[in-house]
Amino acid sequence: MPVLEVHLVEGLHTPSQHAELLVAMSTRYAEVTGVPRDRVRAHVTLHRPELWANGGIPADGRSAPYFTAVVFADQPAEVRRRLLGALTDLIVDVLGVDRRLVHGEAIPVQPDDWAIGGVSAAARRAYA
Repeated sequence: MPVLEVHLVEGLHTPSQHAELLVAMSTRYAEVTGVPRDRVRAHVTLHRPELWANGGIPADGRSAPYFTAVVFADQPAEVRRRLLGALTDLIVDVLGVDRRLVHGEAIPVQPDDWAIGGVSAAARRAYA
């Protein structure tokens, strides 16, 4: 179920940084939430510089990553807060960006509203 997405400006970071970030974020998500890493889906979405603005100012070579982490709503708020902090730390460390420019969101999803192979996570839990 876990899904991670990082939005970045194209050309500001290397493909190897993208790959390192995806592996590190997947691993950290698993560590913080207790979800097996092989269930984590992570991707980078690149945006052309002319389609990105920070505070109404077009991208000027500064990176201001935005990330989302989809989590089950029954994960405690403390776990979600730790996850947001841990993912921010990774983005800062791997991409070398200014911490103040990194924004992120934990998106809670009810198990009834998430499907795996067409079956809700709530139903899968009931049969586990």
